[in-house]
Amino acid sequence: MANLQKIYSDIDFTFTKKPVTADVALSYDQQAVTRSIRNLLLTNHYERPFNPDLGAGVGALLFEPMNSLTSSQLESTIHTAITNYEPRAILKSVVVSPLLDKNSYGVTITFFLQNATQATTISVILERNR
Repeated sequence: MANLQKIYSDIDFTFTKKPVTADVALSYDQQAVTRSIRNLLLTNHYERPFNPDLGAGVGALLFEPMNSLTSSQLESTIHTAITNYEPRAILKSVVVSPLLDKNSYGVTITFFLQNATQATTISVILERNR
C-alpha cells in the first residue's frame, strides 16, 4: 500500500477558496515546488522586500545577444538560484535553448522532489518585458 502523505504545501496562487471552510486553497507536493521554481525564475533581484537576493535575476541576461555564451550564463544562473533558494528540489538538469524567431529562450528544468522516485519537468519561456 502506497503512503499518500502530503509533504510540501504552499498557498495556491489562483486564490480559490475551499467550499467548506472558505479558506484559501493549498497546492501540495509536486505542484507546490513547480510553482515555487517558476516564481523564482520570474523574480528579479530586489523585487522582494526584506530579501533582495531572492530570485534568479535572469531579466538582465535577456537583453544580451542571443548566442551560446548567453545560454550557458542563463543555465548557470538558473542552476544557482534553484540550488540556493529551493531546497525541496534536487536539480537534475537545466537546458536553455534560444528561440531566435521569437526572440526568447526556452528553458527546460528537470528535478526530483526530496524522497521521490519520479522526475518532474518544467518548461518555461523567458522573454524580454520592455
